[in-house]
Amino acid sequence: MKLIDADQVNRSLQFPALIAALDQGFAQDFGMPQRQVFSLSPDPAKHDGFAVLPAWNQDVIGVKAFTYFPDNAAQGYASLYSKILLFSREHGVPLAMVDGTSVTYWRTAAVSALASRYLSRSDSRKLLLLGTGKLAMPLVLAHLAVRQITQVFLWGRNAVKVAELKQRLTLLLPQHEFVVVEDLAACAGQADIIVSATGSPAPVLSGAWIAAGTHVDLLGNHSPKGRECDSELIQKSSVFVDSLQNVLNEAGELLIPIQEGVFDPSQIRAELADLCRKQVTGRSTAQEITLFKSVGTALSDLIAAHLVLKSQ
Repeated sequence: MKLIDADQVNRSLQFPALIAALDQGFAQDFGMPQRQVFSLSPDPAKHDGFAVLPAWNQDVIGVKAFTYFPDNAAQGYASLYSKILLFSREHGVPLAMVDGTSVTYWRTAAVSALASRYLSRSDSRKLLLLGTGKLAMPLVLAHLAVRQITQVFLWGRNAVKVAELKQRLTLLLPQHEFVVVEDLAACAGQADIIVSATGSPAPVLSGAWIAAGTHVDLLGNHSPKGRECDSELIQKSSVFVDSLQNVLNEAGELLIPIQEGVFDPSQIRAELADLCRKQVTGRSTAQEITLFKSVGTALSDLIAAHLVLKSQ
């Protein structure tokens, strides 16, 4: 059995190939039981958690196990630790243990870009990114692989972190324009694609700000009680999700409007797999507002980890 660390993952993956593998993998037959997420603390103010995510396809069986301790940074630890175990589909032989944290960043950004390829306008040029965490750089790079982005607007709650992110992106991609945003409402109304990866428990996006033709991707919140956008944005959007089962268990962006009686699960247009299988149409018109809500899937972990293994 191979042990594959984060450095090997980062050397092995490129966004065009990973996005293509995810597109193909979601279109094929797969098994993905509901993931198990466990809260480890009786204190509702703490969100320490442990999760197990199984999936399989015609090539491999996999399970990702991860811990999430959001207050770890204050004590010098990472907030997320994760490993992915892969087994052969033919005989069940253990194949590899892959660093799951690095795979998570890669596949999350790649899934976001894959959804954007189906749901954003093909002439999208302006990307607005909310959030300055470890997903920020991968999200920009992934979207550059699917759309001819010329301007990237950066917003975050910490001005120092936003400035640092702009500096890193400018050094890496000097041919692109990166702009730090102070007036989020005004910028949101001008962006073609908006990606929110803030982890904010309260809305940072308002439906009133969003112009016709915009594509919005929400991936920062995994709590039934939190949300990155208000109910108005959900009501005025064509809503797509990565996993209906997972989203209706974990995503406050949809669960709160459902509880308010202003949105119904039947209004969710499709899952990502439906788009990849060409069973549904993504964007219908240039004026449509599309919204993709993702909380992560075991299948995307499986596909990305298997791609890493095949490159070794």
